Amino acid sequence: MKFLIIFIFTFNLLASTLHLATSANPSRLNPLLATDSSSGEIAGFIFNGLLKYDKDNKEIIGDLAKNYYFKDNKTLVFELKHGVKWHDGEEFTAKDVLFTYKTLISDKISSPYSAGFRFVSDVKVLDKYTVEVKYTKPYFKALETWMMGIIPEHILKDDQNIMNSKFNTHPIGTGAYKLEKLEFSKDIELSAFDEYFEGRAKIDKIAFHVIADSMTSFLMLKSAKLDLGSLEPMAYERQLNKEFFEKFNIYEKIALSYTYLGFNLRKKKFQDPNVRKALSLAINRQELVDILFFQHAKVCTGPFLPGSAAFNENVKAPKQDINEAKRLLKSAGYDEKNPFTFEIATSNSSSIRPYAAEILQNQLARAGVIVKLRVMEWQAFLNTVVFPHKFDTVLLGWGLSPTPDPYMFWHSDNDKVGGFNLVGYKNKKIDSMIEKTQSMVDREALAKSWQEMFSIITHDNPYLFLYIPNSITAVNKDIKNIKPALGGIWHNYIEWEK
Repeated sequence: MKFLIIFIFTFNLLASTLHLATSANPSRLNPLLATDSSSGEIAGFIFNGLLKYDKDNKEIIGDLAKNYYFKDNKTLVFELKHGVKWHDGEEFTAKDVLFTYKTLISDKISSPYSAGFRFVSDVKVLDKYTVEVKYTKPYFKALETWMMGIIPEHILKDDQNIMNSKFNTHPIGTGAYKLEKLEFSKDIELSAFDEYFEGRAKIDKIAFHVIADSMTSFLMLKSAKLDLGSLEPMAYERQLNKEFFEKFNIYEKIALSYTYLGFNLRKKKFQDPNVRKALSLAINRQELVDILFFQHAKVCTGPFLPGSAAFNENVKAPKQDINEAKRLLKSAGYDEKNPFTFEIATSNSSSIRPYAAEILQNQLARAGVIVKLRVMEWQAFLNTVVFPHKFDTVLLGWGLSPTPDPYMFWHSDNDKVGGFNLVGYKNKKIDSMIEKTQSMVDREALAKSWQEMFSIITHDNPYLFLYIPNSITAVNKDIKNIKPALGGIWHNYIEWEK
């Protein structure tokens, strides 16, 4: 007994832990329902999709699938890996894939990810390790769709209330880590899954510390109480000393995300295109970038990211023109006696966005626009403002796939509860273009259509596209085997050592 106690104590001393921060409590650790960044990040360690991007975000490779192929342009076949285990020891099979699909398209849940499966006509289990997917027509994102995390049939098949299921806070996945502890507003702890199909992760535990205040998170990183964290440009340039850089390696790349100010187009005052154009001309995007980012960001010119096939390099960001902004507002009935007034709502989960809101407030004031600010805790912001569409404008960001799907964000079908068309954008031409591109397999024609959409959406000003930040990540030098790639540093995290 004495030997056993000593052994356990010694093992605990030797157990390695990767300390991370998350800005908010995860809402649901279910990949079908994980729409906020905290839930998505943590669920990514717990669940796997059938497919994933390679380390450079260029090629699509197998994850739970060992192989995939198209029998014809409307039939996709997945051959699954054998011997994959769920965290409770049960074997992953084709039935789990079918169950995940059926759940997503059922009325049991409301999920924006269901949109990716709208062209699937049938999913059939051919045998224990083979799945056939039939589409109603060719679909350009047929493969990316199956990067969705797969959920276990044997646990959830009899659950009638998946939206509020116990599973959402006690998930069972196939991922490299399993949930060990979930303490809201405190700590979320994951432990390495011994039977992970790609081999046990070398770091024993991942501890997520819920830290809503970005300054607290920065101070914890600075004192090495966190092993990895994002750095804001101001902190990187002005608030770090030589000692910090002796402890941490820095990795910087352009983020696959952008920040925008979105108008609630359901409200009459934002339905006048001249008003939206005036507000766009009243702001100075480059000034925003210069003040907030110290050249670690660029101005965003539209809805798709630079470097993607959808990016339209001919569309330039509007230059600030206060006089024209005032003229357009006056033509819409607004002047000094009757100023245009609205509220910007945002969250404190990002230290930069509240400051960005203040800068926008000051810039718009020069055109006689009165802006009120509301800064909220992340979950309250999502649940009481964003998803119920109870806002004038929201200052938010989108993280995007290397292959964009305009349907999710810009088609009028997704102006609904749970949809990602948060601002209620409706343009019949855009709807038609999106519908036509869904079945395009000619990549050049697809890119051309996307670029035209880029131009039309930007001209309509449903959002004021603001900036694309760089991702600056500091990683403790005690973490070994990190291999940076075009897709970032996380692609080989199971090989990291501490």
